[in-house]
Amino acid sequence: MSWSIILGALWVLASTVVAMLPMRRQYVPGLALLLVAPVLIGLIGYEHGVLPGLLALGAFVSMFRNPLRYLWRKATGRTQEAAE
Repeated sequence: MSWSIILGALWVLASTVVAMLPMRRQYVPGLALLLVAPVLIGLIGYEHGVLPGLLALGAFVSMFRNPLRYLWRKATGRTQEAAE
């Protein structure tokens, strides 16, 4: 088994543990997972091909859809009220 798959499985387990934490304690480890994910997805895509990389990207976007929406709104200058 390749290192990218092992690291991906560990990332999933870590994100599950972080999701079980109280909300106020999720920010720091959640941000770390958010920053590590693109590197891991790139590694999976590099070692296993485009389709597994796209599947990993889809899983990542699905799991982090709300934080990614927030960051997108903040980057584009839209406020929360304007989005609703």
